Amino acid sequence: MSEKMADPKAPHAADDERNRFSARAARYARVGANVGGVAARIAGTRLMGLDRDSSNAAALTAALGGLKGPLMKVAQLMATIPDALPPEYAAELQKLQSDAPPMGWAFVRRRMMAELGRDWETRFASFSHQPAAAASLGQVHKALTLDGEEVACKLQYPDMQAAVEADLSQLDILFSIQRRMDGAIDTREIATEIGERVREELDYRREARHAALYALMLADEPRVRVPRVRDDLSTGRLLTLQWLEGEKILTFTDHPLEERNALAEAMFVAWWLPFSRFGVIHGDPHLGNYTVFSEGGRPAGINLLDYGCVRIFPPRFVAGVVDLYRGLMAGDEARVVHAYETWGFKGLKRELIDVLNIWARFIYGPLMDDRVRSIADGVAPGHYGRKEAFTVHKALKELGPVTVPREFVFMDRAAVGLGAVFLHLKAELNFHRLFEAAMGDFSAEEVAARQSDALKAAGL
Repeated sequence: MSEKMADPKAPHAADDERNRFSARAARYARVGANVGGVAARIAGTRLMGLDRDSSNAAALTAALGGLKGPLMKVAQLMATIPDALPPEYAAELQKLQSDAPPMGWAFVRRRMMAELGRDWETRFASFSHQPAAAASLGQVHKALTLDGEEVACKLQYPDMQAAVEADLSQLDILFSIQRRMDGAIDTREIATEIGERVREELDYRREARHAALYALMLADEPRVRVPRVRDDLSTGRLLTLQWLEGEKILTFTDHPLEERNALAEAMFVAWWLPFSRFGVIHGDPHLGNYTVFSEGGRPAGINLLDYGCVRIFPPRFVAGVVDLYRGLMAGDEARVVHAYETWGFKGLKRELIDVLNIWARFIYGPLMDDRVRSIADGVAPGHYGRKEAFTVHKALKELGPVTVPREFVFMDRAAVGLGAVFLHLKAELNFHRLFEAAMGDFSAEEVAARQSDALKAAGL
C-alpha cells in the first residue's frame, strides 16, 4: 500500500454523519415501528398460547425488507448462522435481497464531492453514471483512472454510520424474540460479534487494510486474485480497488467436473489457507463476493472482491480447530474437550460434549474422510447444515441455555457458506487431503509470528 490515502482531515470530509442526531432519531423511529410491531405480534401469539407460525416470520421479513441498510444486512447474517434463529425465521430472512435502490447520479456526485472534493471528476478519466452493483451499505461504480487503470469505486450511502448505531441498538429486539421463542442458546455473544463486524464494514480504511492483508497472505497463490487498493482515491467512506474482470460462479455449475473441481479448490484455498497459516478468515462466502476469472477460454480461479467482513482470530482459536480435528480423527476425547475449553465453552458435562460433537462431526466430516466425495450427497445448498443444527438445537433444549463463544459466529458461517458453494458446483474432491495440505505442520507459535508480521505489514 504505497500510495497515500486521500486526506481524511480535508474540509469536505468532516465526519458529520457519524453521530447526526436527526438521522439517528429518524432511523430509530422507523426501526422501532417496523420491528416493534412484529415483536408485539409474536408476543401476542405466545400469550394466546398459539404455536409460532411462518406468518410471523413473513411479517418480520416484510418489516426488515423496508429498512434498506444495516439492519437488513444483520438479518441476512443471522439467517446464515445455524441456530441463531428458529428455522422458519431463518428461511424467511434468507429471502431478503441485498440489492438496495441505487443512488441517482446527482446523489452520487454530491457523495463523491464530500469524499474527494469539488474537483473529484478531474481525478478520473471516466466515471460510470450507473452503478455496477448496489448493496445494503453502499454501491459500486466502474471508473478509469488518469493513469489508465480500471477501478471499482465503492461509495457508502449517506448516514450509514448513524443508521448502524440505530439499527444495532435494535438488534437485541430480534435476539430477544429468539430467546422468548426458544432459550436453548444464549445469543448475546452472537449479537456482540455481529455488531462489531458490521461496524467494521463501515470503515473503508480498515477494509483497504484487509485487502492488503489478503494480498500478502495469498501472494503465492495464482488461483486467487486480490485487487490492488488505490489509496490516492480512497477515504473512510470511499474505497477504490483495481477492477477484476470475472463471471458469476453460478454460470459454471454445468461445466465439466474438472473445471468445477478446480474452482472449488480455489475457493477452499482462499478461505482455509489464510486461516490455517495466519488465523484470518473471510466471514462472508456470499456468492456476490467473488467472481471467476478465465485464462485461455477456461476458468482458472476466483477474484476475491469484498473485504468488509474479515475476522482475525487469536492463534489459540486456530489451535483449537486443529485439536478438535485431530482429536476426532484419533478418537482422543481429552483432546476434543481441550479444544472446546480453548474456545471458551463453559460447563462441559458429558451430555454437552456429546451434543457439541454432533455439530463438530458435521463440520469436520468431509475433512476426516480420506476419499474423493461431494461435500454432502443429496443436500440442497440452502439446506446445508440445517438438519444438523436442528438436531443440536433440540438436544440443547434439555441442557441449555448454552453460550456460544463469539468467535464461532463467523467461523461457522464461513464453513457452512463454503459448503454451500461446493454443493452449487457439485464438486467431488478429497477434502481430507486439501485440509491436511492447508494445515501442514501446524504450530500455534508459527501462526502467531506470521499473523503479527502480516498485520503489521498491512497496517492492522
